[in-house]
Amino acid sequence: MKAIIPAAGQGTRLYPQTHTKPKAMVRLAGKPILGHILSSLAETRIDEVVIIVGGPMQELIIEYAEQSFGNRFSFSFIEQESAEGLGHSIYQTETVARGDALFIVLGDMLFENGYRTFLEAHDELDSSDASIGVKTVDEPQHYGVAEIENGTRVERLVEKPDDPQSNYAISGVYIVENSNLLFDALNHLIENDIRGAGDEYQLTDALQRMIEQDAEIDIFDVEDWYDCGRPETLLEANRVLLSKLDTSSSIAVTDAVIIPPVDLGDNVTIEQSVVGPHVSVDDGASISESIVRDGIVGRNATLETVNLEESIVGDGATIRDEPNHLNIGDNSVIEL
Repeated sequence: MKAIIPAAGQGTRLYPQTHTKPKAMVRLAGKPILGHILSSLAETRIDEVVIIVGGPMQELIIEYAEQSFGNRFSFSFIEQESAEGLGHSIYQTETVARGDALFIVLGDMLFENGYRTFLEAHDELDSSDASIGVKTVDEPQHYGVAEIENGTRVERLVEKPDDPQSNYAISGVYIVENSNLLFDALNHLIENDIRGAGDEYQLTDALQRMIEQDAEIDIFDVEDWYDCGRPETLLEANRVLLSKLDTSSSIAVTDAVIIPPVDLGDNVTIEQSVVGPHVSVDDGASISESIVRDGIVGRNATLETVNLEESIVGDGATIRDEPNHLNIGDNSVIEL
């Protein structure tokens, strides 16, 4: 089985953080989003990974994956030259993925329980063609929706319906045994220019065409997931992941206090400050005479005499004085 990770998105909802790095390389809880995804995949039976990249900063993804996980996975990198939807993204992998069983995981989604449990759930379903992860939600019209019959069998899939007939939201995990049928469906959509929600080629529509071709698709339950493509959910994921680290007691630093859970990178300087809980600090950052809690501080960032909460500070940014709630881009300087 091969894993496919679409990671070509521009990450506009995370501006200004993604002006200087791909969305998949935004750091939280000690490593980039992509690092958390690959670490979770490393706990499964999967040993081949296809990453879909795009844009001028794609080399950052390629370099990170090969340097950090090259000993664990065999990588293929496929370029998506134009962003035309998730279905279009998966379609780009046909030359390296057709005929293989596929585990498709989105490049900006993190799951609290990890991928191994999803593969185990899929195996128990005995699905002949595919299965998808779902979660019941209050507002299913914002998601792809699965309509179910006979327990776990999918009767119909609809992307962002105006009048949803189910509250099962597709959660961004897809396990496809019959990839030939999937790529046939994607080919049909693209060759006939059949676009769905957002005027894009939707993976949901391809899966629905598989069902119309008599494919059997089942569901399995997914608990909490975190869409790391938005600042507020990125911070939420940071809190959850940090809580799983082994930082059960406060750690004293010279003239400073660290309140776990906190992740500190290499060569971090903290002086006369209180840092934590739920703070991720990247390599080379400097924090002095400040209070920082519930946030992400980028590489080589400088914080002086500030009180920050629920904030994201980009790489190389400098903040002085007393702001209270910020989302500061890379290499910015703010003096208040």
